Amino acid sequence: MVTAAPAAGEAGLVPVGSTSPLSTLDPAPLQSALDDVHRAGVPGVYTEVRDSGRVWRGASGVADLETGRPVKAGMLQRVGSVTKTFTAAAVMQQVEKGRIRLDEPVSRYLPKLVPGERGKKITVRMLLNHTSGLPEYLPYAFPSLAKFPSVPDMSPKSLDDNRFRRFSPTELINMALKAPAAGAPGDTPGTYTNANYLILGLLLERVTGTTAEKYITENVIERAGLRHTSFPTGPRIKGPHPRMYESMLGLLDPPRDYSVYDMSWVGTGAALVSTMEDLNRFYGRLLAGEIVKPSSLAQMQRTVKVYSQTGEKIDYGLGLQVMSTGCGTFWGHDGSAWGAGTASWSSADGKRQMSVAVNLARWNKPDSSGKPQPHAIDGAMAAFYQQALCGGGNAS
Repeated sequence: MVTAAPAAGEAGLVPVGSTSPLSTLDPAPLQSALDDVHRAGVPGVYTEVRDSGRVWRGASGVADLETGRPVKAGMLQRVGSVTKTFTAAAVMQQVEKGRIRLDEPVSRYLPKLVPGERGKKITVRMLLNHTSGLPEYLPYAFPSLAKFPSVPDMSPKSLDDNRFRRFSPTELINMALKAPAAGAPGDTPGTYTNANYLILGLLLERVTGTTAEKYITENVIERAGLRHTSFPTGPRIKGPHPRMYESMLGLLDPPRDYSVYDMSWVGTGAALVSTMEDLNRFYGRLLAGEIVKPSSLAQMQRTVKVYSQTGEKIDYGLGLQVMSTGCGTFWGHDGSAWGAGTASWSSADGKRQMSVAVNLARWNKPDSSGKPQPHAIDGAMAAFYQQALCGGGNAS
């Protein structure tokens, strides 16, 4: 039976004006799968799942391990690299206005930022789909993590050192420019790096005459009708949120809370705070052609192979990832910040959507050789994805 819409943050099944049957959005197995994620070791997990106008919101576990404060479905979350889709949409709006051209070199717009031949070869499209060849700057901004993936040679010291450090985008971009290149501009597979999206933030600033954060807020976040999504103005989240526990592949045991953190280290690449409801609304409207034109969305959905930060090959478009399952193709993005993990996926027609947040990150501990090993959380998350995206069908 459909209940009345729950108050903000409460779990439940919410009618949103559709008469479609409820059988494809069954609360009991969804809640059970969410509970399994908590039992597997995640302190708190919360989600919103949509199907043809029906909405289910659920939560399991705690927002605070010390007090036992429960996690709630409407809480705010640092959504990490989900931010990249917002930034890419803003860039595409400027492409539509003729102020940016996808296949023009970045040196046309920012000649001093990326100088020389590199600036002439790297195009805006290459920044958007991570084929610029620029490396990740994180090993230089967080030097105690530089030996990744060799966990025994890493230390969490940099995480504490940088908690209140204010980075400038140019400072971080210069770290990437000075480091050995990850590849030649345009080569595939590309290499996923936050540097690309910090450059895109400065590009937005250059062509709009305002900060990237302000432009994205007014033209993407507000256009999508999002009420709880914003760039943080300081290290604290303003509103109900969980503590965010970072394990750093077992280096932090017990995991340490990094919910208070200056997010300037990722800026327009991964700094946004949002809710699961807002993320579903955003991707639904993006895929419906309401944030950018259908022609721009088609460009965003042209994918190439890219190496993720964990070394896996993923299919990446212009700020969009694609995932193929046994019940269809889903578009969206995942992301992490210190102590927080988020994913948001929508079917191509926007009817089936799932956004999920956890307040634990990098839980896979290494074996004696230093290689991170599978964890029970991995299987539990996969089972939840199956239930949330496919209603229990094949979502491998």
